[in-house]
Amino acid sequence: MSRAARKPPAERRAELAAAARSLALDEGLTAVTLRAVAARAGVTPALVAYYHESMDGLVVETFVSVVAAEIDEVRALLAAETHPVPRLAALLRTLLDGSRDDVTVIWVEAFALGRRNVALGSAVRGQMDAWRDVIEGVIHAGVASGDFRAEDPRAVAWQLLGMIDGLNAQALVRWGGAAERGSLLAHVLEGMLGLGSGALLTV
Repeated sequence: MSRAARKPPAERRAELAAAARSLALDEGLTAVTLRAVAARAGVTPALVAYYHESMDGLVVETFVSVVAAEIDEVRALLAAETHPVPRLAALLRTLLDGSRDDVTVIWVEAFALGRRNVALGSAVRGQMDAWRDVIEGVIHAGVASGDFRAEDPRAVAWQLLGMIDGLNAQALVRWGGAAERGSLLAHVLEGMLGLGSGALLTV
């Protein structure tokens, strides 16, 4: 490989971060290795190592970058809905329609890798907290408006997040009916929140 053109450090770091992120979205978090990032960025492995002494650190940065971007995207999508019921329905649709499978792979791998990568485990917990906060905000708004009934919105958010993670992980290996995931979870959630049957499927 020819010598990479010299670039300002900030620009080079951004270039390597973008390469790691695209690699993770294409092939999963476990694909983020020294040689693979170098190949994706068109530089030498030595240059990647110069900017990232620890690949574990780059994996953490990549995970947070991908997941935080998704959370921001979903927040914007939810903000476009002015009523709690359509907002919750939109949340279920966007998280269960299969369009985010690339991010689901990253989550599933991060759960496993985070057992030994202490920094990644901490980052996973932090991003789970952020997701729970997003969902809890939707539930709180519905309780405040009188559309939902829930004594503990945080507990509902925790349960919902666990069900979404489980269903999406199952979908990666095509277990169960992918088309049925949204409707099944919607019916469960309707019962948890005191909504009429089909309320989350008809908006």
